[in-house]
Amino acid sequence: MAKTLTAKTSTSRIPKKKSTGGKSTFWQKAKKVALYFTIFFFSSTIGFTILYRFVPPLCTPLMLIRVVQQVFSGETVVMKYKWKNLEDISSKMPLAVIASEDARFKEHYGFDVDAIYNAYKSNQKKGKKVKGGSTISQQTAKNVFLWPGRSWIRKGLEVYFTVLIEVFWGKKRIIEMYLNVIEMGNGIYGTEAAARKYFDKPAKKLTKYECAAITSVLPSPRKWSVTKPSAYVKQKQQRIVTGMNYMKKVKF
Repeated sequence: MAKTLTAKTSTSRIPKKKSTGGKSTFWQKAKKVALYFTIFFFSSTIGFTILYRFVPPLCTPLMLIRVVQQVFSGETVVMKYKWKNLEDISSKMPLAVIASEDARFKEHYGFDVDAIYNAYKSNQKKGKKVKGGSTISQQTAKNVFLWPGRSWIRKGLEVYFTVLIEVFWGKKRIIEMYLNVIEMGNGIYGTEAAARKYFDKPAKKLTKYECAAITSVLPSPRKWSVTKPSAYVKQKQQRIVTGMNYMKKVKF
């Protein structure tokens, strides 16, 4: 009887552990969700990047956004977009966009540090953002995968996708994608649609001056006009032509 009482007394003195099952379960679920989201994000983004290395996109987020804007503003819905391989676009067109948008396109790995620094210094002097340092690679990543905007999240994603396309696409595919999906007017996307709209000819037959004219309205193709250029746009077109004359034929 004494032994039994002693055993019971010893057992009663053992401190009981507080139950933390609820908290543990919550954090375990949160970790699983975060893990699954991370796996999904990287697998899907890398997967689509590899896919677009070989297959043209049916459309881009910007194209869909513009359609929605047109619908809600009561405008006629316009979305002209026709893919053309680089060989079916005038060889002057890559020269024009490189001369205008990104002179070191063939040299950098997605980011032109000097251009970014110069843009920063220029904007500091002006007191507002008047100049950007985005490369053709960055613009392509933004147009193919993302939405317009200047938030830090979108900018971070732009950097991420720029690295991906530089790794998986290479320069030829990047410039080919850029020339096909970039916005070149209200509802006009890519060189082929722009050539048909502004000069009534296929992209393959564009002249040097026509390529420069299309490029001169970037990066504000809905604000500036190819067919009715302002004095500023005309000056920009001439600068682009001058830059093209100094450049050799770009080989990819």
